[in-house]
Amino acid sequence: MPKKGSLGKVERLVVKLSGSLFQPDVKYSDIQPFTKLFSDLRRSGIKMVLVAGGGKNARTYINAARGLGADESTLDELGIMVSRLNAMLMIVGLGESAYPSVPTSLAEVAKAFNETGLVVVGGLHPGQSTNAVACLIAERIRADLFLNTTSVDGVYTANPKTSKAAKRLSTVSTKELEKILSGSAMGAGTYELMDPVALRIIERSKIPSRITLCSTEVIKQVLNGENVGTILTSGK
Repeated sequence: MPKKGSLGKVERLVVKLSGSLFQPDVKYSDIQPFTKLFSDLRRSGIKMVLVAGGGKNARTYINAARGLGADESTLDELGIMVSRLNAMLMIVGLGESAYPSVPTSLAEVAKAFNETGLVVVGGLHPGQSTNAVACLIAERIRADLFLNTTSVDGVYTANPKTSKAAKRLSTVSTKELEKILSGSAMGAGTYELMDPVALRIIERSKIPSRITLCSTEVIKQVLNGENVGTILTSGK
C-alpha cells in the first residue's frame, strides 16, 4: 500500500477492471486484495471510479444469445447486465467505503462520485464498451489518470499470446494504437484493449492514460510513480 503523500498528483482516478478478474468460478479471495487496495486508497484521499468489465461470463451469455438469434444491441444489454453484476460484487467487498449501488447513467455516476468518492459501475449503454464508459467517466470527473487494467502487461506490437515476435511498448499514441488494433472485431463482447470510441474520448480531452496488467501490485507501482505498463498519449 503506497504511503499517503507518495501518490503524486493523482487525486481523481478511474480504473477499468479487466473482465479477467471476474472468472466463472470467481472466489472472494480473488476480489478481496482489490477491494482492500481501493479502500486503502480512498482513505489516503484519492477519489475514484472503478469500471468492471464483463469478462468470460458476459461472452458466454452473449454467445448463447447470439445462437438464439438475438440482435447486437440485445447482446450488448446482456453484457451490460453481467458487468453490473461484477460491479456489485466489488461493492459488496468494499462495504461502507463505496457508494452502495451500481449507477446506470453518467449523471448518476457523477452524483455518486461527489457524494462518496468511491463508485463502482459496469456498462452504461448498448454500443459502448466498458473501456469507452471508463473514458467518458474520466472525462466527466476530470480524472488525473485513467488506468486501463487488462490481462496483459501493456500494449504490444502484436498479440503476445499468439506472436513470439511481439514487443511491449513503453509509450503509444492513440493513433498508433488504433492502427495496431485495426481489424479487431467490434461486436458485442469482442472489444480488445481499447476501441475507437474510447480512443476518441481520450484524444478530445487529453486524458492521461496508462494500460497495465490487472494486478494490485502493478496498480500500487503506477501510483508510486513507477514506469510500468504502457503510457497512452493523445494524437499521432
